Amino acid sequence: MTATTSAQSAPAALVLEDGRIFRGTSYGATGTALGEAVFATGMTGYQETITDPSYARQLVVQTAPHIGNTGVNSEDAESRRIWVAGYIVRDAARRPSNWRSERSLDEELAEQGIVGIQGVDTRAITRHLREHKTMRAGIFSGDAARGTDKELLDAVLASAPMEGSRLAEEVSVDEAYVVEPKDHGWDGEPRFSIAAIDLGIKAMTPVRFAERGVRVHVLPATATLEDVKAVNPDGFFMSNGPGDPATADTQVKLLRSVLDEKLPYFGICFGNQILGRALGFGTYKLRYGHRGINQPVMDRRTGKVEITSQNHGFAVDAPLEGATQAPESRYGRVEVSHVSLNDDVVEGLACLDIPAFSVQYHPEAAAGPHDAAYLFDRFIDLMEGTRDGKNANESKDSVDSAHPVEGADAPKNSDTKTEDKK
Repeated sequence: MTATTSAQSAPAALVLEDGRIFRGTSYGATGTALGEAVFATGMTGYQETITDPSYARQLVVQTAPHIGNTGVNSEDAESRRIWVAGYIVRDAARRPSNWRSERSLDEELAEQGIVGIQGVDTRAITRHLREHKTMRAGIFSGDAARGTDKELLDAVLASAPMEGSRLAEEVSVDEAYVVEPKDHGWDGEPRFSIAAIDLGIKAMTPVRFAERGVRVHVLPATATLEDVKAVNPDGFFMSNGPGDPATADTQVKLLRSVLDEKLPYFGICFGNQILGRALGFGTYKLRYGHRGINQPVMDRRTGKVEITSQNHGFAVDAPLEGATQAPESRYGRVEVSHVSLNDDVVEGLACLDIPAFSVQYHPEAAAGPHDAAYLFDRFIDLMEGTRDGKNANESKDSVDSAHPVEGADAPKNSDTKTEDKK
């Protein structure tokens, strides 16, 4: 991506790899941005969206028509920088208006060199991507937009596809760090300690653990089993992240080693796909993916429907009905625990003979609904049950007991300020 900042809007074009072109004006930095065009259906939480590392190398189309009205601030970012490759909106706010706003979204995009486009028909773009699938695309603005249509399209066609892309190592931290419960409202000693592999982790995820009394050792994507054992964890976690799960051989090997150690495991998003691969299942690319904070999911073990926050373009290929023997037979039986109510995509896996489960969506709710917050409690129950010699995934009763009272999102002694600001 090449970019320069500009105080005035310049002509801009969004060029899709099938030749469709949408013209508007620049938003944020001017220049060239190449990536995979995807759409996100969230009506709020745009700052959390653009700072989610799972959006690395993607041009995000916001389906909500009016973007930027609350500005941006230093508290709501989900990582250390903006990760979207480019940003596509219909009506950009002329000025932000919110008591927490520190600067405009346009200014933030420009400062970080993120090329965007505004004034385009995002509904038409979304319909096109739904009908023809997500595809490579480019945003060209300022001098970059002066090329011929063929020149712009050739630049798009020369860019790398998402299939086969290994991106987790690019967005992960270089050095390990610790998130302490005492810094997030927990009184007393930590209940458990976990090793969390940062494949593109969102900042709110370790906070959700810490609020519940869990110390989180966040490790780089390149961490080894020795690195995991060095922190003496009670459980193991793999985060969300970008790229093709078929490229995550290093992380699959690590997870298999952890599962062989019988260390309790919880994975979300990319971590769900890695569990699927570790168990011997395949993964595949979805036609246009699931991105937004309004995705309905059925917890098949309880019958409860959750509205979830999601951001994934790949999915696990596993049998939907009943328990089945994992292709990697040493891990025993596994079942699909959650399924999308829109298209029957696998949204969760539960191992029945080892302490491991995962979901394809984001229970940290930043931004988004809090329906799935119980999953953090379920993992705590799993660690506790494993310590006591039981597998909390084994019976439906133990799963039901992991659900808190309706509307409960964290223990009573946790700090709810982070909830309020979301």
